[in-house]
Amino acid sequence: MHIHRTVFRDDHEMFRSTARRFFERECLPRQAAWDEAGQVDRETWLKAGREGLLGITLPPEYGGGGGDFGHCAVFSEEFARAGVSGAYFGMHSDIIAPYINRCGSEEQKQKWLPGACSGEIILAIAMTEPGTGSDLKAVRTTAIRDGDEYVINGAKTFISNGLTADLVIVVCKTDPEAGAKGISLIAVEASRAGFQRGRKLHKVGQPAADTAELFFDNVRVPVSNRLGEEGKGFAYLMAELPQERFSIAVSAAAKLECLLEQTTEYVKERKAFNQTVWDFQNTKFKLADIKAQATATRLMVDHYLGEHMSRRLSLEEAAIAKLYTTESLWKCLDDMVQLHGGYGYMLEYPIARAFVDMRVNRIYGGTSEVMRELIARKL
Repeated sequence: MHIHRTVFRDDHEMFRSTARRFFERECLPRQAAWDEAGQVDRETWLKAGREGLLGITLPPEYGGGGGDFGHCAVFSEEFARAGVSGAYFGMHSDIIAPYINRCGSEEQKQKWLPGACSGEIILAIAMTEPGTGSDLKAVRTTAIRDGDEYVINGAKTFISNGLTADLVIVVCKTDPEAGAKGISLIAVEASRAGFQRGRKLHKVGQPAADTAELFFDNVRVPVSNRLGEEGKGFAYLMAELPQERFSIAVSAAAKLECLLEQTTEYVKERKAFNQTVWDFQNTKFKLADIKAQATATRLMVDHYLGEHMSRRLSLEEAAIAKLYTTESLWKCLDDMVQLHGGYGYMLEYPIARAFVDMRVNRIYGGTSEVMRELIARKL
């Protein structure tokens, strides 16, 4: 697609080259091994840290790159275009680390952020619980204060980086009777007694993503591990969730463009009934619809990207972006699989891999139904 984009600066485009080389050189050759192992190897995390690809927006004094969300967006776009699957570098840097940077004390930042930027400390955030889904107010994991410690009990599920995380930010109730006002964020080191990792969850797609269950059985952590004020956890989550949802939208827009290019190339080469698949009017019309959808998606995402880089993106706008991009990608993706015929069902083809990997976009970060509810509240 040829759309003149004005949202990025020269330093963003220089960073794009670094990210693209990293994915092509260090990630794609390892993808099959990651899929087999069910997780990304530690050495690749460390390489990402050495390349300056972790903690892109964190302050340099903590080992970060000192960039803005434009650099995160470039990273997400190149990740999507490369076809890398299951490596949650972006979630680690763009979604979890900001909680520590914005809510944490200076001591906490000095303790955890340099390792997060180097790849020595892998981060996870434990929100979802069995039976609660997207309803964060209903979490049942408790952190009851006992002197200078919290005692944490509960279970979490669908936790990305769950098997490899060294530090987990746990969404829990420090006051079980106070509803949303009783929620706090507490950092738990994986070495703590009583912390257990459950089974690796076997998903439809993204086999390299180490999604797991986590269990907390009388896990004791010092009060100094709490991020920010007690009872303010829900407010902190609401402040950061727009960026998580918009990050998903950025990736979805880039993936749609990439798959459109790949599908167009395929149908112009594939022969059927003594002509190429491209020669059928149905193919041209389908791809014309997809290009129109991809163009509308790109223009919307770039507009909201500019807004977010100026810290003006609202909860509603992030929900609009996530809903529109992920629903558009899924509809177009199904059509593009169909245009590949039988080969669209073969996992060695990028379109098939995208089909199983991208379905979760309409679920994680808040389901499409939750996005519609958030949008409807402002009507």
